[in-house]
Amino acid sequence: MRVKQFEGRNGAVKNQFIIEDGNKEIFQSYNSIIAIKENGKITLGKDWDYSTTTGKYRNQFLGENKKATEQKIKLGEYTVNEAL
Repeated sequence: MRVKQFEGRNGAVKNQFIIEDGNKEIFQSYNSIIAIKENGKITLGKDWDYSTTTGKYRNQFLGENKKATEQKIKLGEYTVNEAL
């Protein structure tokens, strides 16, 4: 397992982390799991849309905007796990 600070467009970002564990990549904002990429699937945590700042980095992590994320949730392509 490896933990590193999230790299935004202007360098490392405080309180935003990427956790790599084998084939799993986790984006954590402060103490909340925001998104998990694993085996081509995306799982979002309950705080996936907590704030504008979280959204900014979530969008970078996923490579899409909020509207695309919401559409994928609606279509069942992404799962929201309320326990995260």
